[in-house]
Amino acid sequence: MNQETADPTIEGASKNLVAFCGLYCEECKAYKKGKCPGCQKNEKATWCGIRKCCLAKKICSCADCQDFANASECKKFNNLFSKLFAFVFRSNRQACIDMIKEKGYDAYAEEMTKRGEQSIKKK
Repeated sequence: MNQETADPTIEGASKNLVAFCGLYCEECKAYKKGKCPGCQKNEKATWCGIRKCCLAKKICSCADCQDFANASECKKFNNLFSKLFAFVFRSNRQACIDMIKEKGYDAYAEEMTKRGEQSIKKK
């Protein structure tokens, strides 16, 4: 994984804080309160199938996965928990993954920092 060499161009934006599923940890309430180290460093998140999968494949996020053209086709990415999360928080993780694919990790981190959001919102 090559995220460890982040060189953020705007204050606060860091590609190291892009979660394996595409969420942006920098804007997460738990991260901001110091209750979570962020997905990349959260070794206690053994429950997360997406994290396990990305670590096993040695990829930074689902945006780098070669098994599915669209992350939503993956049962680890598109499960009951993620559907509930998406409903409650109006989160569109697929849009996050698409933006990472289109613009890259640095631009995504900068955009989410500017927006002050953990996820692109569903319309």
